[in-house]
Amino acid sequence: MTKREDPRNVSSDVAPRKTGIRLFVPILAGARLGERMIACLGALLGIVLTGLICRSVLGDSSSLPLIVAPLGASAVLLFAVPTSPLAQPWAIIGGNTISALIGVAVAHLIPDQILAIGFGVSLAIAAMSFARCLHPPGGATALTAIIGGPVVTASGYLFPFVPVGLNSVLLVGLGYLFHKISRRTYPHRAPVPPANPHQTSDISPELRVGFRAEDIDKALEALSETFDISPDDLETLLRQVELQAMLRSHGTILCGDIMSRDVVTVGLRDSAELARSRLLLHNVRTLPVLGKQGQLVGTVGLRELMKESGDVGKSMSPAATATMQTPAVTLLPTLTDGRTHAVIIVDQDRMIQGLITQTDLLSAVAKLVPVAV
Repeated sequence: MTKREDPRNVSSDVAPRKTGIRLFVPILAGARLGERMIACLGALLGIVLTGLICRSVLGDSSSLPLIVAPLGASAVLLFAVPTSPLAQPWAIIGGNTISALIGVAVAHLIPDQILAIGFGVSLAIAAMSFARCLHPPGGATALTAIIGGPVVTASGYLFPFVPVGLNSVLLVGLGYLFHKISRRTYPHRAPVPPANPHQTSDISPELRVGFRAEDIDKALEALSETFDISPDDLETLLRQVELQAMLRSHGTILCGDIMSRDVVTVGLRDSAELARSRLLLHNVRTLPVLGKQGQLVGTVGLRELMKESGDVGKSMSPAATATMQTPAVTLLPTLTDGRTHAVIIVDQDRMIQGLITQTDLLSAVAKLVPVAV
């Protein structure tokens, strides 16, 4: 048996060694070369198809431009950082259209072009902020409406809608399809904080220790800075940081080290009455349900069996699973969600190797906490 190296023995003062030549150093957190290549493909398709559709709608003989230059900046946000609040559909469509309206209005009201461009960008930022659609390319759209030349000036208040609004709607629609095909979520939605499963006024168990949403609000207020990330996404990121820090500190305890190996199970075609009797006899809250070949197909508990009288298969729930090599502390979010009472340890064929309950994990974590003298 080989001895596992304890990562806690490695000095935290030593930075990870960088090997090889790094041709791509991400500027944004989480950015990878593969993601950027997908963004390039998305921008290519988005801009080309937007131009082609506008040409088919407006025709080659149209005096209006088929596509406006700020749309290129919108494409950067839409395809390179689709999770940004500045890249969401209303931000792109509303930000560009409203800014173009501001630019046209300012161009008519202020004859001096230098003053007009200053007021145009300034008022565009204000209007986008109040309309909750702040979009950086909107500033360029306002400028385009002011200094775009005779064609833009002649189009008047049509310009914000055709081509600006039309371009924006098409780009967002194409972006939605592209992200869906590439299996990315767009529009971006931050994970919803877990609710208390017991329908009481207490917050969810996993949120009671550590920082809270109001702490993030106070920290942002104290920093007096604006960051390109929503507070909900920031909370999700920080909770993942907490989990990774715990994993780094205590990741050597694996599920195989603490799992129960003598697991009480029930068959898929067994009766609900038999399952209830086994739950009560062994004083457990979850029974793994086995299929015909002995593989795990789900779990069942007293809650599911309360009113059932048929086969177990009619009332079972999906099983939370892990492997023997999974670090045990990674089960904390699952076993503290207020609904899951056990994680089933399986192999690659979904054959049961063991089971970890809330009590098993609590006992393991308790041994990691230093005892005050």
